[in-house]
Amino acid sequence: MIVIDNAAIATVDADGTEYRSGHVVVDGEHIVAVGEGPAPTTDGRRVDGSGCLVTPGLVNTHHHLYQWATRGLAADSTLFEWLVELYPVWGGLDAEITHAAATAGLARLALTGCTTVADHHYVFPRDGGDQVEALVSAVTRIGVRGHLVRGSMDRGESDGGLPPDHLVEDIESALRGTEHAIDTYHDPSPNARIRIAAGPCSPFTVTERLMKEAAELARRKGVRLHTHLAETLDEERQCLAEVGCTPAEYADSLGWLGDDVWLAHTVHLAPGAIRRLGETGTGSAHCPTSNGRLGTGIAPARELLEAGAPVGLGVDGAASNESGGLGEELHQALLQARQRGGPQALTVRQALWMGTMGGARCLGRQDELGSLEPGKLADLAVWRLDGLRHAGITDPVAALVLGAVPDIELLLVGGETVVERGELRTADESAIATELRTASGRLR
Repeated sequence: MIVIDNAAIATVDADGTEYRSGHVVVDGEHIVAVGEGPAPTTDGRRVDGSGCLVTPGLVNTHHHLYQWATRGLAADSTLFEWLVELYPVWGGLDAEITHAAATAGLARLALTGCTTVADHHYVFPRDGGDQVEALVSAVTRIGVRGHLVRGSMDRGESDGGLPPDHLVEDIESALRGTEHAIDTYHDPSPNARIRIAAGPCSPFTVTERLMKEAAELARRKGVRLHTHLAETLDEERQCLAEVGCTPAEYADSLGWLGDDVWLAHTVHLAPGAIRRLGETGTGSAHCPTSNGRLGTGIAPARELLEAGAPVGLGVDGAASNESGGLGEELHQALLQARQRGGPQALTVRQALWMGTMGGARCLGRQDELGSLEPGKLADLAVWRLDGLRHAGITDPVAALVLGAVPDIELLLVGGETVVERGELRTADESAIATELRTASGRLR
């Protein structure tokens, strides 16, 4: 049992309940009590939360962990230019490089308050070893939850796609690899540490047949669907030229909208497409920093929320978001929404909701993650707010979202300590950095 006392608490429950000085009690994997004032028990390990804010652990809805080995490249490029430069580099991935990069990325995410990570991995070099196992072992090593999206590409340069032909799979291999990942690693239980989703990369790297058959496979297996969509105007122009409709219309025609689907970016959506995502319950992984880095535009996050679509936050790959932390995406999401729609476009509490419950809804985990409530899994972040960076900000949620990203006093995943007093407890940070430097050097 772990008892956190004397802390400000933002539960992010349906009523938006908050406590100025309250408690959270954890027993095993689950939260058993949340409330104002002292905890109703004196048993267990005591954590003094004075000067801290307790929130649900953050949920990262879109990432490419392998990209930690290729940060800082194509620094001033459009998305398509960036991809064309980086695909040949990624062709050198092997399982050891992917594991080192993923471990570093997951460590950084944990240190910025993240407890659940959706990673979209779509690069499978022919001599690259077991890429999925490399990711699973990294998730296990750091101790967070992983929603691993077995991605795929079957449309190379000779078919009008962007990846080199040697880096794409044929349809049968892609589907076979996806099914193998599901059968080997997917855990449907409520307390699952690893789940698998199906994720053809994007309309400009995947054929219509693979999009359709991947959706059929995912629904037959009872797993979720994920892809990139409507990220850039280049993508929209290509889609209009090739199939005569927008990316959102194309996805809809292929059965790729629904409450078992979440889409990365959704920057360029017509009003009708926004309504359609809301009607179907299709989720959106909003990646504000990456969108800014690549200059792709500002996603209509507020409009999607108003339409009823689940909206979560994503870091995206570290090759387009070199910081790689999730805590700062709360701040960036708020700033971008207000640049688009004014100061009331997104409140600080809506930004926190997107980073927690919104993400849980995108991943279909809202019944066990995303809020601090008795019976839910004990995935939580204790943020320290009593230092120079936040002194004098009386609203702790405003301090978290508007101020600098706070240090993590304690990060629990299923009641187990992952970060404590700003330090990773599940692995050695220096060793991880050394492994990453070696991996990055080999790849480049």
